[in-house]
Amino acid sequence: MTVRIAYIEEPPFYWTGDDGRPTGADIELAEVVLRGIGVTSIAYHRTSFAEFLPGVREERWDMNVPIFVTAERAQQVSFSAPVWTIGDGFLVRADNPKVLTSYEAVAARGDVRLGLIPAQVQVDAAKAAGVSDDQIMLFNDQPEAVAALMAGRIDAFAATALGNRATAATNPALDAVDVDAGKPGAELIGAFSFSTSNPDLREAVNAGLRGYLGTPDHRARMAKYGFTRTEIDGVVGRAPDA
Repeated sequence: MTVRIAYIEEPPFYWTGDDGRPTGADIELAEVVLRGIGVTSIAYHRTSFAEFLPGVREERWDMNVPIFVTAERAQQVSFSAPVWTIGDGFLVRADNPKVLTSYEAVAARGDVRLGLIPAQVQVDAAKAAGVSDDQIMLFNDQPEAVAALMAGRIDAFAATALGNRATAATNPALDAVDVDAGKPGAELIGAFSFSTSNPDLREAVNAGLRGYLGTPDHRARMAKYGFTRTEIDGVVGRAPDA
């Protein structure tokens, strides 16, 4: 049995390694769970964030790596049991020269430009806090946004706090700042997603997740990528939200 899974470039969750193969915390999780339910072959498809939901909905592949669960997305795809809970954060230049610690702080300064990726939950969080359209610059992916930050074209890039910490740890010119996005709890939950016409795979993955999440092996694998008890304990034993 072969399962096709899509991913994007967003360390430490998923990215393409130096050897050209997908790697990352959620890649390892997918491989352990899929092998555990009898999958013999995994085919990875690198794509863009904007193509995640259309691609799996149209069955161009079978599942997506974990993304945030939202009510709007749950109308388009089926989500697995949650696999992590993570808040928002900013990537800023070292020492955070404009003291950007929240979306409200961005909105309060007309000279600040915020980098975002279209359709990610951070776009809604920024706009809800009053960040104006002319303060927002959109990018295709994390590497493109980080390059713009390094070049001074934006003052901050909003993504997951964990992902930003991982990026800053490898680049002394950048700092990571955790922010309070003010999002409802469900929007902080990440899960695999599937076509609504493929309930068998979703349920098989859920069965695998129920037996694996929170185990010593799971915690050890995730710890390599910066995950702590905070990101894991909040979802262990939780049922799917959609």
